[in-house]
Amino acid sequence: MRLEVKKTISDGCNTKFLLLMNRLLQSAIQIEMPPHIRGKQTRNRVVSEKLWIWAEKMIKLSYFCSSKNQKFKLTMETIQVRDKKFVVSIPKEKIKARVAEVAAKISEELKGEKPLFLSVLNGAFIFAADLLRGITIPCEITFVRLASYSGVASTGKVTQILGLDTSLEGRTVVIVEDIIDSGLTMQKLLASLEIYKPAKVIIAALLVKPEKLKVALNIHHCCFKIPNDFILGYGLDYDGEGRNLPNIYTVTE
Repeated sequence: MRLEVKKTISDGCNTKFLLLMNRLLQSAIQIEMPPHIRGKQTRNRVVSEKLWIWAEKMIKLSYFCSSKNQKFKLTMETIQVRDKKFVVSIPKEKIKARVAEVAAKISEELKGEKPLFLSVLNGAFIFAADLLRGITIPCEITFVRLASYSGVASTGKVTQILGLDTSLEGRTVVIVEDIIDSGLTMQKLLASLEIYKPAKVIIAALLVKPEKLKVALNIHHCCFKIPNDFILGYGLDYDGEGRNLPNIYTVTE
């Protein structure tokens, strides 16, 4: 029996994991095949029932039998925004759980303080809202807007559009950012904050692309490290659309 992955898109897992799972499925034999995939075309070649149960729990699994071989097919949600197609890379359940973990860590680290959360518009507004709901210490929030994106690529040109109107002097500031790509936007923001004389500045980012960083940054809290792909959803957009999507999606074409 040959198991063939027709489409592999992660449910919050990376490509290496999917390839490993495929190899396991290719090699797992010796145990009776579950009845729902047993048939004349299998030629008594069998896969581990436990492995199949595990795979079905980890991802959305569909399968079909042909006259020549047994094929294994993964199905994932695909959406289209403007001229591009996207697939789920981080599901909403995983986002919710991870944001709650980061909120708990920040609450513990800043116990006894009253931090000011500074949300970077527009992309971080959903992340900031969910993060603040998990903060258990007194806090405040304000907003700043910087721009460095056009379409699916960072322009590298950072322009401050909306400034601060809250005093930061002597305060602990937590910058809430949706994604750190080149790091130029964050570097510009940190430089702008110096004139306000905060006691300390902490960075909390939903997503970080380590391969794209052009400057050294001390990122205190990061929910997810991702490869250099364009993503959408959970506050992030493609030319203004897609911010309302509950999952995080990766562009496919």
